[in-house]
Amino acid sequence: MKAAPAIPASPYLPADNHDAGTAVVALAALAQPTRLAIFRRLIEYAPDGLNAGAIATALDLPPATLSFHLKELANAGLVTDQREGRNIRYRADIPAMNSLIGYLTDHCCRGRGRLVDSASCATECGPEACAPPSPRKRSPL
Repeated sequence: MKAAPAIPASPYLPADNHDAGTAVVALAALAQPTRLAIFRRLIEYAPDGLNAGAIATALDLPPATLSFHLKELANAGLVTDQREGRNIRYRADIPAMNSLIGYLTDHCCRGRGRLVDSASCATECGPEACAPPSPRKRSPL
């Protein structure tokens, strides 16, 4: 009997490290346009991150607004902070992001394996593959 080919290791953490509640909290945090913009900016500057002033300037946000949204992202586990003298450096939590992506894609391709290479999965679980069967036509009597 021939063994199934091994699926390459995924860069995303196993779904065991992420549960539905954690995913909902993270997705809810990212569902707000300002927080999504902040998170994307931090991803762009990963792994070094940015201080609050640089984020506020880039996104034209008042300090209080930025502070509120960074707190929400941190509470969702998507952002970490580190004090550097008088400044605080914020970083996107890349492992948390990868865990969320892993959770969302864990059952890709109808459970045949995790999404590792979107090109290899594209034909097998594209919209055409998931389309319902065409309705039966009635034959005239």
